[in-house]
Amino acid sequence: MAGQISEADQIKQFKEFLGTYNKLTENCFLDCIKDFTSREVRPEEMSCSDHCLQKYLKMTQRISMRFQEYHIQQNEALAAKAGLLGQPH
Repeated sequence: MAGQISEADQIKQFKEFLGTYNKLTENCFLDCIKDFTSREVRPEEMSCSDHCLQKYLKMTQRISMRFQEYHIQQNEALAAKAGLLGQPH
């Protein structure tokens, strides 16, 4: 069963995804949609929404990269420390 995700974990991940999606949608909507006199989405509102989403995606990608870099540095530091501790004096 290694590599399989339990149903409870799948539900948890999906709830987290929905929370993130809803927050992103609400933030971009509040920032970009200003005119409620028409059913049509104005071009500037569409452009703003696109930029909002792109900015969010770039931000999450950058955070993910920094998180990975941090963990690599931490692992290297632990490996170096373990190497020093394991050497006889």
